[in-house]
Amino acid sequence: MSAVISPSINSNVVHEAEAQRQYARLKLPAKIRYFTQQGQELEAQLLDLSVGGFSFHPGNNLLTEGQYCRGKLMFEVEGIGFNMDVEFQVRSLGGKRAGCEFHHLRPREIATLRYLISSFLSGELINAGDLISTLQRENFTKPRKGIDGAPTGLFGRLRAVSLSMGIFLVGVAACTYILYQLYDIYFITHADSAQVVVPGQEVAMPREGSVQSLVKIGDVVKKGAPVATYSATMLDALKNILPESEMTPENLERLFSKNIQGTLTSPCDCRVVAQLVGDGQVAAKGTAVFNLAPLDSVASVEARFPYRAFADLQPGTPVDFLVGGEKTPRAGTITSMALQDGGLASDIRVMITPHDPLDNVLVKRPVDVRIQPFDGLWTRTTVAAGK
Repeated sequence: MSAVISPSINSNVVHEAEAQRQYARLKLPAKIRYFTQQGQELEAQLLDLSVGGFSFHPGNNLLTEGQYCRGKLMFEVEGIGFNMDVEFQVRSLGGKRAGCEFHHLRPREIATLRYLISSFLSGELINAGDLISTLQRENFTKPRKGIDGAPTGLFGRLRAVSLSMGIFLVGVAACTYILYQLYDIYFITHADSAQVVVPGQEVAMPREGSVQSLVKIGDVVKKGAPVATYSATMLDALKNILPESEMTPENLERLFSKNIQGTLTSPCDCRVVAQLVGDGQVAAKGTAVFNLAPLDSVASVEARFPYRAFADLQPGTPVDFLVGGEKTPRAGTITSMALQDGGLASDIRVMITPHDPLDNVLVKRPVDVRIQPFDGLWTRTTVAAGK
């Protein structure tokens, strides 16, 4: 005969997971002293205790289910009594038993309850020193922000996105800088030194004497205009034409004490580029005193490269350069190359013609010259496309 299970019986069956407690409750010797909503202070012996709550015999009808109360759990360890402030809610009232749940327990209270319960379960004696040590140490790590998945609000989200974006941009900038530095080191050819030059003329001393300039560097002078005066001794002027019969000590001393004045003039309409002999200094005959650049001359760039860059320095190679004092790079083309005169045998001197004319006032300015690895390829591709 088969048994028939009544639906009313099935409805009374409770799943084991629903009846299972979250924390094990143990019978520990402790008391609860609490205040009712009427303001009465009552005390009762605990029936059981766990980390999640406790139960006791209220002995009155002053408590109701769902009621929140404040009180103190009172323990006695090795003759020393200590109290723990607690907040709890009455969850059940059945017969003579009130089941309560802790609320707002701090980490120190939780650690104390865990120590008492674990010592009771293991059969160890509860020691006051161990209890004090448990209260003093940090038993919990700080929770992470937003660990419960709750929304942080619009301002919090914007701040998090802004911080993440800032870190991302800093990382991108750092990677870009590193990649650019590697590209600059391994792929770009740099000139050791370079300067703006113009085809110039020199004004030299006609005889030995001291110099006093009449112009400054950068001044524009007309052809034949005086640029400096010089002072020489009469002896220097007559030493090649004075008869030997007159070269007596007395005559030489008299000629040496007399000076003659002269003037140095500009050979063209020029700009003063450099003064090679300072005012008041004595220069020998033929010594260059000024460098002058004709106003109609075309400025170019002279650069010095190491010999290992020979393959990149062929005439017609495009280059980029930046003149000192300017912010915009310029472009040019190598027109000639030769070994450095008076320098090291491993240095190559190249002349660069700029695509846009350079002002003569920039002469002697330092220049940063670079040869990009893909400039020539780009130029050749553009020319081929044009054909």
